[in-house]
Amino acid sequence: MQRITIQSPAIAAPRFRYSPCVRIGDTVQLSGMIALDAASGELVAGGPGAEAAAILRSLQRALPDYGVSLDELLIARIYTTRLDLFGEINAAWEAVFMPGVIPPARTSVGVSALPLGASVEIEFTFVQAVQP
Repeated sequence: MQRITIQSPAIAAPRFRYSPCVRIGDTVQLSGMIALDAASGELVAGGPGAEAAAILRSLQRALPDYGVSLDELLIARIYTTRLDLFGEINAAWEAVFMPGVIPPARTSVGVSALPLGASVEIEFTFVQAVQP
């Protein structure tokens, strides 16, 4: 299968050499996203809740460019330096995955540091159903 990289102007350009989004077959993998403003490239202020909300907004803006939808989100992996404030991250999550919406699988991991001083990083894996 061919590996295809996909770019989106809805997210900040990478500062390092990696692909923000890669598709192989029916799987679309997004690299970990931190709360960078797409225009300025600066980290969003306000702590874990604000960062998680900004990441999820950026994701939603980029979905059309990536050719996937939230319904196809298989798993999200959340990394945070502030597990003690995970309630803030979860509130941002629940604003997107409200009652009545089946949320994806999710893993949450406490870490000692994240790129550029972020307190939250989230990576996403999408799987598209094969159309008959």
